[in-house]
Amino acid sequence: MHLFSENLAIEIASYYRNLALGHGVIPKVFTLVNGEGDQYLFFIDDLAMELEEENQFLAYIVQQHDAVTYARGTLVIVEKNQQYIEFAVVDRDDDDALVCSAELTRDMDDKPIGLTEFDKTLVKKSSIVFGGLFKPIHLSEAKTEDFESLWDEMKSKILQRSMGI
Repeated sequence: MHLFSENLAIEIASYYRNLALGHGVIPKVFTLVNGEGDQYLFFIDDLAMELEEENQFLAYIVQQHDAVTYARGTLVIVEKNQQYIEFAVVDRDDDDALVCSAELTRDMDDKPIGLTEFDKTLVKKSSIVFGGLFKPIHLSEAKTEDFESLWDEMKSKILQRSMGI
């Protein structure tokens, strides 16, 4: 795995711990890092799209920014008392992806109060539903313009920084 991917996994785990325990929220997030170390992070819920279009948009962003790695995370509810925060880090140059999962504990008022350490597991990138965002996509000119416009609209909500090694 690329060094950016390993660093991204550590960073997203810390990010989710802070959001869940410090702020009581667990958003669906997407982040990518390009070869220069520029990172973009945003909440997927802000897209307000159907899953297929959302995946097309994310693939478009991954390819437009020449990403070397990306991560996508969410809250997984198995049962009311069994919840996990999970994310996967997908590296452009690796057949494997890193899946990270931590169990979330809530109090009687349903506020997050505990989060285990994130367990990390290597899985085949092809086994992840959104593991194919590096595959070239072909969009109509109108769809490309829509996605460019959406990206411009989202810029104020996107956290952007340089990861530097």
